[in-house]
Amino acid sequence: MSTDFERHFQESVEGSSLESLRDILVNKSGENELANRFRALFNLKCVAEEFETKPEEARKAVDYISEAFGDSSELLKHEVAYVLGQTKNLHSVNALRRATLDQNQQCMVRHEAAEALGALGDKDSLDVLEEAYKNDPSLAVRETCELAINRIKWQHSDAKERENLQQSLYSSIDPAPPLALDKDYKVDELKSILNDTERPLFERYRAMFRLRDVGTDEAALALATGLDDESALFKHEIAYVFGQMGNKVVVPKLVEVLGRKEEAPMVRHEAAEALGAIASDEVLPVLKSYLNDEVDVVRESAIVALDMYEYENSNELEYAPA
Repeated sequence: MSTDFERHFQESVEGSSLESLRDILVNKSGENELANRFRALFNLKCVAEEFETKPEEARKAVDYISEAFGDSSELLKHEVAYVLGQTKNLHSVNALRRATLDQNQQCMVRHEAAEALGALGDKDSLDVLEEAYKNDPSLAVRETCELAINRIKWQHSDAKERENLQQSLYSSIDPAPPLALDKDYKVDELKSILNDTERPLFERYRAMFRLRDVGTDEAALALATGLDDESALFKHEIAYVFGQMGNKVVVPKLVEVLGRKEEAPMVRHEAAEALGAIASDEVLPVLKSYLNDEVDVVRESAIVALDMYEYENSNELEYAPA
């Protein structure tokens, strides 16, 4: 989920109570469009983040967000998990632990729940992450748990205090910190680390986020080489990063990835949303062509991405769920 994407769906909903936002999120009426449900979700997120100043309201917002784990939409539930991980609100951990271990949840939801526990830096969730790392049948979930475990351990280590990290342009809590500025890496060096499958996944992710923060066309094209990796998790994260960067130079590669019918849905979904965030003219017909995709999460991502495209190309500043 890109920073622009999140900013779009966080547009303030004037006059909406927490209960009305919950009702939109869980689609109580059965008539709320997916984009409106996303707006309700991100408005609830803003309240959940205020746990230090408005603890009761923040707790209630987390509980209301968590209700959506009972929905049928894999895309919405994965976004719910993402949002809970970004709130920094530790009241989220119980719902996320349950979702991580719940084999009735789709792979993409379990993955995002595990990643969210890593983003929260919750040491008490290490046992849950270790259990899923050992036992989950999905490679993407196991790889996510590996990253989350490493992120939590890094966050609570002396290394975090010693490392000189670049101040990120992005508000997201990422699955790994960028490689430290203590070494002046060239783009080719970072590209080499990114694509070296003999290295720990956590280190490759750190190279990924260092390249994102470099932010040049050269860095974006270096990142694009990772979209041919064997790991669906790795590829989906690169597509996510492209949505954050908003660099049009990678549009052709994202279009190609979205068109891979044999590709994992989590990768195609993230490619679609990245295209919506980049919002250049050529992406409009591409996204429209996936509105009837046979894969639910890809089709729904195209709907949400088109909403983002329209927002990026309009002067509209406020959205209110109906």
